[in-house]
Amino acid sequence: MFCKEGIDEPVTISSMPGQFQHTLESLRKEAVATAETGVRAFMLFGVPADKDAEGSQAWHPDGIGQRAIRALREEFGDDVVVMSDLCLDEYTDHGHCGVLNDANDVDNDATLERYRRVARAQADAGAHVIGPSGMMDGQVGAIRAALDETGRDDVAIMAYAAKFASALYGPFREAAEGAPRFGDRTGYQQDPANADEALREIRTDIDEGADIVMVKPALPYLDVVHRAKGETGFPLAAYHVSGEYAMVKAATANGWLDERRTVLEILTSIRRAGADMILTYHAKDAATWLRDGA
Repeated sequence: MFCKEGIDEPVTISSMPGQFQHTLESLRKEAVATAETGVRAFMLFGVPADKDAEGSQAWHPDGIGQRAIRALREEFGDDVVVMSDLCLDEYTDHGHCGVLNDANDVDNDATLERYRRVARAQADAGAHVIGPSGMMDGQVGAIRAALDETGRDDVAIMAYAAKFASALYGPFREAAEGAPRFGDRTGYQQDPANADEALREIRTDIDEGADIVMVKPALPYLDVVHRAKGETGFPLAAYHVSGEYAMVKAATANGWLDERRTVLEILTSIRRAGADMILTYHAKDAATWLRDGA
């Protein structure tokens, strides 16, 4: 779910029909309605009004991400799992996932220090689970240390361990307003052709202290999902991303596919491949269909 600073009512995300940039109040209402269908976990993304070169609103105590976390914790307490995405692309004025050096390349080590600040801010706001998605080397270890140093060993890390440089993130970049202003993210996301590297990254994140590892996107990488679960046995998430969601919505809007059957078949395939949990924008609808036996 996306929470945007500085708006008075929800804003439709044109490339993701049925999804919105929420106000804090509409975020609460939509979360309550979604929880009533049986969904018990929410991943939050903040969209700030002001951005700067290092993304400082990402760790500000009153930044929109922290306010969204607090809103759901106030609404639900511990009755649902509140998860927070940890990255800087929504918060930087250049749209990259970290701070830049003089050559306009992402500075990995300087970025890790900012990630430590974000992790502490999100934990203080009440996040149960933190999801580092920036794909910096060493990010899980840095975040785990930052949390443990402040006595927050109760906060789990769901690592975006195998996050590929995919063509399927376009609608998300509209939703989170985080498209890079120049270049791309292939320097720190993974090569879609290289499954072996993905497995190495997954094992590295496990060694650094991740509690859950994730493969993103889901459908084009079901082989990686299957290998990761089979080779590590570790708790595994798969992210059914915005582009996958948008394709289903576009096809069903044109009458080419039956939405309910298509969505449940896709989610079943991800689960069958080995995912223990699925992040999906179809969650509310899928939970309703499953609950009602439709």
